[in-house]
Amino acid sequence: MRAIFAVVKRLLASNKISFILTALVALCATSSGEVVLSNGNYTWLLATLSPFFFVFYDFTKLMHLGASKKAYYMGCLISYGILALCISLANTAVHLLIDPAYSAQRVINLMDVCRWTENGLLLAALQQMVFLLLVMVFLHVLLSMQAHWYGWLTDAVLAAIICIFTPIAPLRRILAGFFRLIMLNGNAAAHIGICLLLSAALSLGGLAVLKRKTL
Repeated sequence: MRAIFAVVKRLLASNKISFILTALVALCATSSGEVVLSNGNYTWLLATLSPFFFVFYDFTKLMHLGASKKAYYMGCLISYGILALCISLANTAVHLLIDPAYSAQRVINLMDVCRWTENGLLLAALQQMVFLLLVMVFLHVLLSMQAHWYGWLTDAVLAAIICIFTPIAPLRRILAGFFRLIMLNGNAAAHIGICLLLSAALSLGGLAVLKRKTL
């Protein structure tokens, strides 16, 4: 466990660029018009940036430092959990304390759009956390595959799904239904369960990819 927590510390410390970029965007982003996006939602940028650094920068560095693949992968998953919790708390705090201060504009927070706040802020924060965890694990696995043929195949399949399912109404409804399950879901128990199950399945897939990964 000591090795895993050392990896977690290293991963979070080396992720400074993601933290800085996210903070700058969240603090400096401005919108015009009567309806604006909450600045808290820009904290989600951290969830999309972090996997790039963990996969393309930290893996090689940690392997050269003598870390095991198991410690690296467990460290990544724990780090994603910590980041998901921090991002969710930050956006929830902004939604609760700062968004109401914009009296001249209507502020839209994705927590409301996704219907998570229908269950109260505590459950909404938990739903946001598991969704962000799913996003980070998905990106981690997808990015880890890019050096292999099955990564290119996965990219092609995802692109084909978007290109084919979007213009065809019955298939578009299936795609929309999937996103309603993992994101636009007001049923807290179902949403949390689905996100955790998908995260676990992707984590197992990512472990299989990691075993084939070389420097």
